[in-house]
Amino acid sequence: MYFYKVRRVLLILWRIWFYLLASIPIIFLFPILVFILFLPNFYKHIFWIARNIWAPIILYGMGFWLEIKYKEEINKNQQYMFVANHTSYIDPFVMLRVFKKPFVFVGKKELVKIPLFGYIYKRAAIMVDRSSSKSRYGVYSRADSVLDKGYSVCIFPEKNYFDETILLNPFKHGAFKISVLHQFPIVPTVFFDCKRKQPWYTTHGYPGKLRVNVYPSVLTKGMIEKDIPKLQNKIYNLIDSELRKDPERSALEAIDTWKRINKIS
Repeated sequence: MYFYKVRRVLLILWRIWFYLLASIPIIFLFPILVFILFLPNFYKHIFWIARNIWAPIILYGMGFWLEIKYKEEINKNQQYMFVANHTSYIDPFVMLRVFKKPFVFVGKKELVKIPLFGYIYKRAAIMVDRSSSKSRYGVYSRADSVLDKGYSVCIFPEKNYFDETILLNPFKHGAFKISVLHQFPIVPTVFFDCKRKQPWYTTHGYPGKLRVNVYPSVLTKGMIEKDIPKLQNKIYNLIDSELRKDPERSALEAIDTWKRINKIS
């Protein structure tokens, strides 16, 4: 009993440590970040800081290290749509370390409310209010302006991804529509361990290796709007299959753990 109490306290402190690690660099770098926002083509500088300073501080500070396997080389001259399963607060920081090529996140509008971070976020990300159909539709025009500047885009396409009992939630079609409209490839990416090692629920988790596989890009050249559902299903089935085939069963064990906690059969 004593062991479990100590473990619980350490887990709570570890989770609090995550928020401190995420906040401290923003606080210290905030004046620099605000200055950068006024520079021409400011986003490449913001991305560099996020990728090379912010993300490593959080990942290494939490005791995580990455094992990344690229099934295909990323072309630095090509724009992409990066998509991945979304299972943890750590996912965006993992994504920043996976790809060197600057990309812009499509993310929740609610994050604007976070002090200091929200000021930078609303100027650097493509925001969407998921409760508003007008906002969701507006993503396409906002994505156009990002793509015109030569950046790639990253979207976590799952719906209702906070449900820990589901391995991979159904996908929204936005990422695939943008890719088809602009005729650039989709890069499917699988996070195997985030769901087990830092799940949404705070009663579990532990440091360790985070495995990531980056799969060959799926071309959209020549596709039209009617091809979007087929493309969406193809990417979904690939990610779902790879999670299920994982020899370590990391994501599947996370589901089993959550069901056991909540006594779900």
